[in-house]
Amino acid sequence: MLTVNEYFTGNVKSISFTNASRGAASVGVMEVGEYTFSTNNAEEMTVISGSLNVLLPTAKDWQSFEAGQVFHVQVKSQFSVQVAEPTAYLCRYL
Repeated sequence: MLTVNEYFTGNVKSISFTNASRGAASVGVMEVGEYTFSTNNAEEMTVISGSLNVLLPTAKDWQSFEAGQVFHVQVKSQFSVQVAEPTAYLCRYL
């Protein structure tokens, strides 16, 4: 089953799904802006197109991730992203 999610007054939209071999995930797009997300699960984020500047929970500095790059978010934490151009992502819940 597919579930459509919308955050930050429609500037971030995703479709959640479960894959039998890979588990729960979502695919989405972020519009230009800065957003802070909270997570209950550990996450593996892959940038599909565009790029993200990311401030991870334990980091002091922002890190840049381009298309094809992956970053991980700890369970029960918050992370912030800066989006300079519309950016697509895949989020796997671990």
